[in-house]
Parts: sequence; structure tokens; C-alpha cells
Amino acid sequence: MAIQLSEQEIQRRQALDEMRNRGIEPFPAALFPVDTLSKQLKQDFTEGKQVVMAGRLMSRNIMGKASFADLQDSEGRMQLYVNRDEICPGEDKALYNDVFKKLLDLGDFIGIKGETFITGTGEPSVKITELHVLAKSVKPLPVVKTDKDGNVHDAFTDPELRYRMRYVDLVVNPDVKETFIKRSKIMTSMRNFLSNKGYLEVETPILQPIPGGAAARPFITHHNSLDTSLYLRIANELYLKRLIVGGFDGVFEFAKAFRNEGMDKTHNPEFTMMEMYVTYKDYKWMMETTEQMLETICMDVLGTTKVTIGENQVDFKAPFKRVTMIGAIKDHTGIDIDGMDEVQLREVCAKLAVPIDETMGKGKLIDEIFGEKCEGNYIQPTFITDYPIEMSPLCKAHRDNPELTERFELMVNGKELANAYSELNDPIDQRARFEEQVKLADRGDDEAMFIDQDFLRALEYGMPPTSGMGIGIDRLTMFLTGNDSIQEVLFFPQMRPEVFQTGSGEPVIELSDEGKAVMKLLTEQMPLGDLKTNSELSNKKWDKVTKELKAAGKIEIWKDGEALLVKEV
Repeated sequence: MAIQLSEQEIQRRQALDEMRNRGIEPFPAALFPVDTLSKQLKQDFTEGKQVVMAGRLMSRNIMGKASFADLQDSEGRMQLYVNRDEICPGEDKALYNDVFKKLLDLGDFIGIKGETFITGTGEPSVKITELHVLAKSVKPLPVVKTDKDGNVHDAFTDPELRYRMRYVDLVVNPDVKETFIKRSKIMTSMRNFLSNKGYLEVETPILQPIPGGAAARPFITHHNSLDTSLYLRIANELYLKRLIVGGFDGVFEFAKAFRNEGMDKTHNPEFTMMEMYVTYKDYKWMMETTEQMLETICMDVLGTTKVTIGENQVDFKAPFKRVTMIGAIKDHTGIDIDGMDEVQLREVCAKLAVPIDETMGKGKLIDEIFGEKCEGNYIQPTFITDYPIEMSPLCKAHRDNPELTERFELMVNGKELANAYSELNDPIDQRARFEEQVKLADRGDDEAMFIDQDFLRALEYGMPPTSGMGIGIDRLTMFLTGNDSIQEVLFFPQMRPEVFQTGSGEPVIELSDEGKAVMKLLTEQMPLGDLKTNSELSNKKWDKVTKELKAAGKIEIWKDGEALLVKEV
């Protein structure tokens, strides 16, 4: 199938062919012996050091027989000084005159060998003596420019384009890479904290015959060989508890979980959580452990416990505040729900204008009241404790009040971050709780839990007193990196699939990134000047994009009196 190429893409392919015609392989197979990265080189910079570096060619300033260029590697950028006679010591100057000046493009990968020096303006640089082509880029990167006043022009900021093409986002927006480096450090710190306590990191199934461990709508798939339906896990809780029954004192898992529910700035259908279970502990011990762990992570990753989240400064310094669920509702609504039945709770919801439906039992009603009237008020880390028993089918009844459970949720910046129990280990009580969930399912609650008969059988063999906790890695990363969208902390967030080919088999003309962004801004009909202003493109880029869109048959521009108008074709 033929594809339509932009003018730049055609020129880059022509340059690639010309390299091969000259005996230069633009995609060589051999190892390139990199020994230096830009960040460390700048930190410990000394003149006269021999270095071997590789990365993308990101800028080039040609000045006759000598040029300056920027090389971008995995850690940052380094200025290169390219002298024709240094890289071409013999009579043949083609490597500089033709390859460097004409056939290389911004975004191409090059390898260099050279010597460090400081320019007359005081810029640490590398004077190169060897230049090698390592990989040709046949599609141009967005060119993000910063002027002398620090203003950024033509930035690659469109969220949909950034999330779809994270590979481009990471190249042209350095701050994005820092977010994911911090995410890795957060998980490493958490892993070290738990491993140092002697707990075992484990792996449990993603494909499960019963979607247990949480109240959520699962994804369903089919196993052809077994001819049976399977579910992508919504939680790993019940498998980790099976391991506790099997004799481990403490286990934890960083787990991918999947929930077939809504998508918004704080929810993605595929997400990462860490769950841990430790024997002979209770939820009070788990509160102390959780706050210690989060304080440690903040110090390891940020060097401070104070974090700015939106307009709020949040301090993860232990200890955190503790508030009971019923106390929180009373504090923020003035209503004491302790001891209320379902009818009374529905009356409270009506009085407070809390949206509910007929499928909801006591637990869901209380959860809706808390979510609507209380949750957003807890900015500083706060443990909400002692949930009503109807809300927690896997949790042990409270030692002082059988109507409650020994459970907490950690609220930060108005959102749940962690959830923990003194785990229910009475198999008879657990079976009765599961049967109550079946009744909710019969009423139409598609998030009610299934009965897991094998898990009940495991409990019947005996499970020691245990405390468990789950924490959202994505949300914790959002908090510690100052991002308000979960899409910003996932390399590849879930999106509606792109369509590259029409049903007729004719190729779809793939627009440039700027062209796609302009088409998203275009309403049914609007002044051309307004579209240009909204695009925030430079004059040069605007002219190029309008030509591209007209050539692709995407827009029509016409004159109405003195006004130029544009519409999508």
C-alpha cells in the first residue's frame, strides 16, 4: 500500500539513499563504544579529556569550515565543535561538506569521538575528531525553540499527540523523562523498604477464573485451549492471602490490575498497585508502617517530605492524622449515621442531595456520602478508619464494635492513596460476607464480589492473623511529581485506537504533528486569523501547515468580503 509522504520525509529518504550510494550504511549493525554521557561529563568537566559519545543531532549551526551542533543523549545535551579538517584530515572532505552539512538531519543518531575544551564564550564542548552515522531519522521531530528571553515557541504540548507518541514527547520535552525516572525511583525505594524488612516479593496470576479481591467491573477474555472464560485481575489480594496460608510471614507484589470502568484524569483501565500482607499484625501496625514507608520514599526520591500538589503543600512527615469514617461524615455533614439502616441512609442521601440508585446497599450508600461530602476535604495525609462492615467484605470485624471493621483508607489531597485491613481470616464469616455480595449482584450491582470457593477452602486450612495494604503507584507518582493527570505518569495511557487506513483500502494521508493539532482546533467554519492565533505557530510553520492541509484536501480557505474564512472539508 502506498503512503503519502511530506516534503521533508521525501528529502530525508533521498538523503538516506545518497548515503548508501556513497557507501555509508545509515543503520549500521556494529557496536559503538560509548564511554561518556553528557550529564556526568558536564558535572566533572575538565579540558583535554578524550570521549566517545552518541545520541541525536538536535541542532546545527554551520559556519563554513567549522560548525557547532548539539548532541542529545539519554541524560541531556552536549555542544559539539565540528571542524572540517579535524574530521576530514585528508584530501577528501565529503564527510563534512556533504554528509554533515547536507545529508544529516536533525533527529539523526550520530556517534562521535573527540576531546573536551571550553569555547571562548565559556561553553563546555567537545571538539570532534571522528563522526559516524548510527541511525537515520526519516520523520522530522517537532522543532521546539527557546528564544533569548527563555520563551518557548512551537512547543509539543498537545496532550493527545503527546500521549499517542510518547516516544516523541520524551525526546523533545525533557521534563517528561524526569517524571518517569522519579516513578522508577519511587518503586525502587518502596521495594527496598519492604525487602529490608524481610518480606518476599512475589508474582501472582493476571488471568484469573474469578475476579476477586475488590469491588470492580472486570475485563473478560476467553482461553481457547481450556474453552473457558477468564478475567483480567482487578486485584491480587486473594492470591497473596493464599501464600500467607502457605506459610510466608510477609509477601508483596507490584501488580498490574485492570478494571473495565470509566477513564478520567485520575483513572486508567490498566494501572499499577503494590499490595503487601504480613502475619501477626493488625491495621494499627499497618498505619504506622505505611506512614514510615511514605516518609522514607519522599526522602529517598525528593530529599524532603514536603510536596506541592496543585495549589496545596502536602507534608508526608509521619505521623499522619487519624479520623473514623463515621466521625468524618459527622464532621462534614452534621449527621451521625452510626446504627442507621438502609432506609435511614437513603433518607440521609436525599437530604444531602447525594446521587444514589436502587442497586446500592448500606455499604455503597455510606461510601457515596463520604465521597460526595468528606473525601475532598482531606488534603494532608489522613487515615480514615473503622469502616462500616457492609463496606468491607474482606475485612475483620472491629474488636470493639462488630458493626464496624478494622480498615483504613489513606486520603491525600482529597483522594484515596492506600487501603488496608486487619484481614478477615474466619472462613465461616468470610463465606457469609461473600453471600451478601451475591445478593447485591442479584439486585444489579455489577461491582459486587464473586464467591471464590478455592479462596474459602484455603481459609478453612487456617490463615494466621494478618494485616494487608494496597497502594496506588500511579497516584503516588502523580503526587510526588506534581502532575494532576494519570496520563502524565503512564508511558502509554489507554486511548481510542488510531485509524491509519480507510475501509476501502485507500491510504489515509498522515498529517504532520502540527497539522493534526490545527485540525483539532478547527470548528465547522471560522476566521483563518483566529485559527492561526489559536494554533500558536510561528509564521513560517503556519504557512507550511496551511499548505500541507490544503494539499491533503483537509481544509478549504475562501474570501468573504474582507475576511478570510476556513472550514474542514
